[in-house]
Amino acid sequence: MADTIPAPEAADHTFTERMLDGIERLGNKMPDPALLFVWLCLGVILLSQALAWLDVKATYEVVAPPPVPAQETYYGGSIDPVYVAPYEHEPADLYKVRKETTEVKGLLTVDGIRFLFTSFVDNFRNFAAVAIILVVMIGVGLAEAAGLIGALIRKLVAASSPSTLTFIIVLLGMISSVASDAGYIVLIPLGAAAFLSVGRHPLAGIAAAFAGVAAGFGVNFLITPLDGVLTEITNDASALANPDANIDLAANLFFGIASALFVTVLLTFVTARFVENRMGAYDASQAGDEPEDEAPALAPEAEARGLRYALWATLGVVVVIALLTAIPGAPLQDPETGRVIGDSPFMDSLIVIIAAIFFAAGLAYGYGAGTMKGSAAVLASITKSWAGLASLLFLFLLIAQFIAYFNFSNMAQVAAVQLGDLLERADIGAVWLLIGFILVTMVVDLIMPAAIAKWAILAPIFIPLLIRLNVTPQTVLAAYRVGDSPLNVVTPLMAYFPLIVIFVKRYQRDAGIGTVVSLMLPYVVILSVGWILFFVAWYLLGIPWGPGAPVHF
Repeated sequence: MADTIPAPEAADHTFTERMLDGIERLGNKMPDPALLFVWLCLGVILLSQALAWLDVKATYEVVAPPPVPAQETYYGGSIDPVYVAPYEHEPADLYKVRKETTEVKGLLTVDGIRFLFTSFVDNFRNFAAVAIILVVMIGVGLAEAAGLIGALIRKLVAASSPSTLTFIIVLLGMISSVASDAGYIVLIPLGAAAFLSVGRHPLAGIAAAFAGVAAGFGVNFLITPLDGVLTEITNDASALANPDANIDLAANLFFGIASALFVTVLLTFVTARFVENRMGAYDASQAGDEPEDEAPALAPEAEARGLRYALWATLGVVVVIALLTAIPGAPLQDPETGRVIGDSPFMDSLIVIIAAIFFAAGLAYGYGAGTMKGSAAVLASITKSWAGLASLLFLFLLIAQFIAYFNFSNMAQVAAVQLGDLLERADIGAVWLLIGFILVTMVVDLIMPAAIAKWAILAPIFIPLLIRLNVTPQTVLAAYRVGDSPLNVVTPLMAYFPLIVIFVKRYQRDAGIGTVVSLMLPYVVILSVGWILFFVAWYLLGIPWGPGAPVHF
């Protein structure tokens, strides 16, 4: 590990920086994340029972998928059946609007206690983040052990100036939402290593990458799998007020592309102006559970040969995937529509494809550079990468229980509906109502980070209301995208938030939840204000949200 990087003369902290320092100190006094989620589970159990005794409930219209049959399955070693739903989502056009009354359910009732005991294993097994991180780490762990990740970082740094390095990392984070959650696992530690390699604070690299991956998750330069479900939920909600007000997948395309660029530039500015200024120079003596020191530097010829082999291997995997995707009737196309982008086997396979690319590239690099010799070394690298996830997996076990208990209680749904009803009763114009809707979405995001679940509740409330004010459904969906993402970076209920804490602890052993929150708060405040103003300007100028998608009817 390099010696401590010399710091320039430290300037006095501004009021904002002192406030963030205070937030960090206060947040770091919170218990270990594992203990925190134990207490949160207990809090949900007690609060749900109190609200159930008070008969708290809400009636609303919701966009819901159709019922699907479950298959009875016996897992190895078990004598009890498990009922498994289909692996593929139901077609988005089968989602329908229906009226529901949701009551807060207590977890200390007979049904609640039964749920606490019978769902424990299923909650963990159905927590998608566990499977995603284990699958991706097969490829990423091998690539890291072979030295490919380090070589790629050196190439990235060599090709970037200090300002463009931040921009590139944030931009890659924005684009990574196409690949579901892979950006959290791959890009964020890469951002820390890239910053550290050029003498910049690694926590600023983590912050920039995390902001790019999570704070701008709702928009992209491309159409993502999320867009298909959001679009159909929008259409079903629109039918409540205007059956002809249908939108298509590209209804927010122009706004999504412009927002992705705007958010990338704004996050880059926040990183340079606020985050790095506050962090100062990095003191390597504060490192905690850091990755092991890099192996001795390779000869330039060996590294170049390894990178050349890695490129060939990557191209080979890409060609195979292209053949499995592009040929008519190929297995990775949608069997009915032939689509590749959107709701298709190809998009559902992105995590496996990413793992395969890293695995093939890492294996080829290790062979070419001479850093990976024999199958035993390959298997050891994968085993080691999984072993390093042990504490995170235990944390995921607790998070899965908390989310399941919270969902069972229905508290989030009732809170979202009551907030929406409050805003609906307000006698304000369309612009202020849209701004209020964005703020309600942000508040709900703190307790319900899942984009589809939030939209399924909020869309039937706000879309009919705004249609009556001559506001098109694509306008409401664009507003939802603005409110859905910025607070992802500070809510502990976001599945990957504890993973970010672990990444930060590699470089600052006394870091905790407060460290991450104080790092990300400048992004939340500036992005929320800036993006709302960007949305309002777009709306007032009447720029179409996408092809054939005007602001007003």
